[in-house]
Amino acid sequence: MQLHSRMQSVVETVFGHGKDLNALQMCCRALVLFFVALVLVRVAGMRAFGRRSSFDTVILVGLGAVMTRAIYGASPAIPVIAASAVLVILHRVIGMLTAMSPRFERLIKGSSQVVFHDGEMETTTMQRSGITPADLDEAARSKAQASSRRDVREIHLETDGELTVL
Repeated sequence: MQLHSRMQSVVETVFGHGKDLNALQMCCRALVLFFVALVLVRVAGMRAFGRRSSFDTVILVGLGAVMTRAIYGASPAIPVIAASAVLVILHRVIGMLTAMSPRFERLIKGSSQVVFHDGEMETTTMQRSGITPADLDEAARSKAQASSRRDVREIHLETDGELTVL
């Protein structure tokens, strides 16, 4: 019993309790949560952090918002880790479902949109997406080594916000 009490005291000294934490305690919490996050990223798969689609951004924002609560003591660590695991598992399951169903994939991720085709700009789509003619020219230069949009056949706005050029 005394060993348990002593261990509890050491843990509280190292990690603190509640919101009244010093810099060293917050650093120790951040260190542990870094490795917890690393495990969660491995569970989520590299795809979750590689494509930067809106679907994938949700997991990044959610994990960041939830996990910081344990670092600065606003929430206990175990519930924070559990909530983070739920977000990662949900993301993984939805990702697997989108791989099996094109309709579900379109619902979750959206679809690419043509913003330029055969010399014509799709101004409604461009305005809704905040894309300018200069953005199209930049995409033509950087992606197709063309001098302007007039030198390419099509430009698409992809679900991850990238412009692709044909």
